[in-house]
Amino acid sequence: MKTSLSIKNYEALQLLKCFAGSVCIAICSQICVPFVPVPFTMQTLAVLFVASSLGARYGIISVLMYLAEGAIGLPVFAKCASGLPHLLGPTGGYLIGFTFAAYLIGTLIEKFKAKSFLAIFGSGLAGEVVLFLIGYLQLACFVGFTAAFKLGVVPFLLGDFVKVLLFALIMSGKRLALGR
Repeated sequence: MKTSLSIKNYEALQLLKCFAGSVCIAICSQICVPFVPVPFTMQTLAVLFVASSLGARYGIISVLMYLAEGAIGLPVFAKCASGLPHLLGPTGGYLIGFTFAAYLIGTLIEKFKAKSFLAIFGSGLAGEVVLFLIGYLQLACFVGFTAAFKLGVVPFLLGDFVKVLLFALIMSGKRLALGR
């Protein structure tokens, strides 16, 4: 009896962590620099941290909770947007891509017990590539492949590279030598 109670408590705690992760992603989605058609937000950074902290299984659950919250009308997407049209519209591929990115990041960190800067950086970069690919393909359905690359990939490369760098520095415990 005691064991089943412990398992239930563990699962409840994990679901609470997943919900907290979805809230973190939602909050970071509001930190936004508006681009057209894809806004530049900090939600990708949140996905990196959620996936690496919760692992593949619970990272996906957290992202799916976030997507479900937005799909049912809670204003959790960038610029307080919500609704199924955002998942099915031009920028929806990036939102859906969070799920695949979370899985890949969580899996790589778990499988390789990634603790070094390079391993964490590599897992984050791999997640970003998957995210960009899925987002780019859905955006291309609306604006064409060339325009999707110009609007939905190029403007975000440097910013997302910096996010992955920051993620890897924090998760590996590295310090920035900013000088005095």
